Amino acid sequence: MTAVSRTIKQIIEPQFVIEGADVLLRRSFGPSRANLFDPFLLFDHFAFNNPIEGPIVGFPTHPHRGIETVTYMLEGNVRHRDSLGNVGVIGPGDVQWMTSGRGIMHEEMPRRGPTGLINGFQLWVNLPAAQKMGRPRYQEVKESSIPAVDKDGARVRVVAGEYGGTSGPVTEIAARPLYMDVTLESGAQASFPTAGGHTVVAYVFEGSGRFGINGETPGESVEAVRLAVFEEGDFVSVQAGPGSGVRFMLMAGAPFRETIFPYGPFVMNTQEEIQQALTDLRNGTFVQSEPESLTES
Repeated sequence: MTAVSRTIKQIIEPQFVIEGADVLLRRSFGPSRANLFDPFLLFDHFAFNNPIEGPIVGFPTHPHRGIETVTYMLEGNVRHRDSLGNVGVIGPGDVQWMTSGRGIMHEEMPRRGPTGLINGFQLWVNLPAAQKMGRPRYQEVKESSIPAVDKDGARVRVVAGEYGGTSGPVTEIAARPLYMDVTLESGAQASFPTAGGHTVVAYVFEGSGRFGINGETPGESVEAVRLAVFEEGDFVSVQAGPGSGVRFMLMAGAPFRETIFPYGPFVMNTQEEIQQALTDLRNGTFVQSEPESLTES
C-alpha cells in the first residue's frame, strides 16, 4: 500500500493570554472538555523580549495533577523547584518532561539569557485514567544529550520518539509521543513518519514552509507563528520556504479517547476527581510521597 502524506486540516494562529504572575504567552490551544488534540492538552510559546514589559515574575508555586508538562527552552532559562525537593535550571536547548501524576507543587521562574531574550515552549500531555494517580516523575535532559540528525539541509533534534534511526532520550511516556525541533535550510525538503491514528501538529516559529507535499500536490504554506493540525496519514512532508528556511516543533501522540474534566492546573476524568484534588489541597494531603528517581542526561 502506498504511503500517504498528511495534509493540513487546520491552521491556528496563537492568541495572547496572561498566565502565572502576569506572564504574556502565545497560546495555540488550551485544555477543554472537547479534547480536540488528544493526547495534547495545551501548547504555549513564551517570550519576554520587550524591555517595557519590566521585571520578569514567572509562575509562582502552583499544583498539577493528572498531566505531564514539557518545557523546552530556546533562549534564556527557567529556574524550577517543587514540593518534593527538586531544584534545577532548564537552560537553552534543555528539556524537562514532568509527569505530575497524583500531585506535585512547583514553581517556574524564567530568566533572560546573555542576549536579553527568553524564548521557549510548554506542552501539556494528558495521562490515561489508569496513570493519573501514579507517582510523580521527572525526566531532565540537557542540551548535550539530545541527539541531532543532520541530512540534506535538515537538522532534527529528537527529544522523544524516533527519526532516521535515532531515538530521543525521553522514554516510557504513555502517549508514545514524537517531539522534535526541526530546522530546514531554504528549499530543503524532508519527511517524517508518523504512526497511524496519532494526533500530529507542527508549530512553525521561524520562517515558512509548505506542508503536505505528495507527488504533484504542492502542499499548503504555513508561516511563523502558526500551528498546523494534520489529517490522518503516514508521514508529514515539508519543504522550507525561501530566505531563512523554516523551523518548527513537530509533535505527535496516541490519543487516549477518554472523557476529560480540566480545571486549571488539573486534568482528570470526572468532576468528582477535580473536587477531590481541591479537597486534598485544602487538607494538605495533595503531595503524598517521593517521586520516582530524577533522570538526568
